[in-house]
Amino acid sequence: MKRVLIVTPNWPPISCPDMHRVRMSVQFFSKFDWEPLILKINPEEQEGIKDNTLNNTISDCLKIWEAGCLPKFCTSWFGLNNIGLRSFFHLALLGNEIIEKEKPDLAFFSTTMFPLMSLGRYWYSKYRLPYVLDFQDPWVSDYKGDRFYAQSWKYKLSQALAKLLEPFCLRQVAHIISVSPGYVDTLLKRYAWLKSDQFTVLPFGAAETDFDYLRKYPIKNSYFNPHDGKQHWVYVGRGGTDMAFAVRSFFQALREIRQQEPKKFNNLLLHFIGTDYAPGNLARKTIEPLAKESGIEDIVQEYPHRIPYFEALQCLLDADALIVPGSDDPSYTASKIYPYIQAKKPLLAIFHEKSSVVDVLHSTKAGTVVTFSSKNETFKLSQAIFKSLLKLITLPTQATDWQAFEPYSAQNMTHIMSTIFDEIIS
Repeated sequence: MKRVLIVTPNWPPISCPDMHRVRMSVQFFSKFDWEPLILKINPEEQEGIKDNTLNNTISDCLKIWEAGCLPKFCTSWFGLNNIGLRSFFHLALLGNEIIEKEKPDLAFFSTTMFPLMSLGRYWYSKYRLPYVLDFQDPWVSDYKGDRFYAQSWKYKLSQALAKLLEPFCLRQVAHIISVSPGYVDTLLKRYAWLKSDQFTVLPFGAAETDFDYLRKYPIKNSYFNPHDGKQHWVYVGRGGTDMAFAVRSFFQALREIRQQEPKKFNNLLLHFIGTDYAPGNLARKTIEPLAKESGIEDIVQEYPHRIPYFEALQCLLDADALIVPGSDDPSYTASKIYPYIQAKKPLLAIFHEKSSVVDVLHSTKAGTVVTFSSKNETFKLSQAIFKSLLKLITLPTQATDWQAFEPYSAQNMTHIMSTIFDEIIS
């Protein structure tokens, strides 16, 4: 059996999108003659949300190595809190031991701790071990969010490091997996030595086994009572300025339909959960201000803090209907659409017409999708949403084409990755 060394610092019980591609794939690698060797960082050294339920989904047969890191109290005095940088040399040394003992055929980096990807170049130079990089977000970024953060010395330093390390890592890379075709276009333009056949666009796979687990062992969500007689419409995921157009258009349509059909919407509550990545008191509400602007703040509740993975899925299962606002960026690929489909609830999505989400929903018939082509279509989009809202409250269940959904399963995504690995080592 072939072996792949997978560097994925965030690993259960850490509840972070970074690790979901690997966590959902490890159970299927053996079907395609690959054995995963997991290299992670000690979760006790990491901040963020921990979800112990995730541990129940990991096989005891997996080979997992845990690297330490420089203690935070030794590095915080000069501003180094980043767990990826603090663990860099620990991962390098432990990775050396794994490579020399286990003889993997290649290395796969699935993380947004981007500086750690330079270990791929290091191991290629030292052991001639080919490596594959998984771009879940841009590394070199033209960040347009919080201008105070964008002007901070930490952000400027991280981007200076990114501009130095990204070309260093990509010079010898065997293959690049990306969640978005937009990242592919950007990297091909930026680095002349890269070729289009070195890229594969691959969203995260759908986690069918996670829903099976929750239906067997349900947990209590902390945000609403699904048995209180109210209609609970739910969105779980990030907010942000790039989603404001879709959210504002939805709220304006909802305001109009409430005025025309008050009896059908007098028992409605909307929940927007986990809308900000910022930790603790730094998390800000971005949805409720838009609801107030549209005059429907009485039915909108926002919980900006991120929540554990399985509780997020439970919120989807407990909802009466699901709302998914999309980015105004046409290259935005929301892999989170898969759990919304798997929750088997009435679904309304609002996305740019060029987003891959539109193709997924159309092909699977998993819900209603309303599209827009520019931010100048506020009235047109609101009218389209208005027509869809009545359908949302009358549809008892989704008529999803599950055969059409099969290509998006975690098993199929793992098959694609395994095929990439096979081609590299052949």
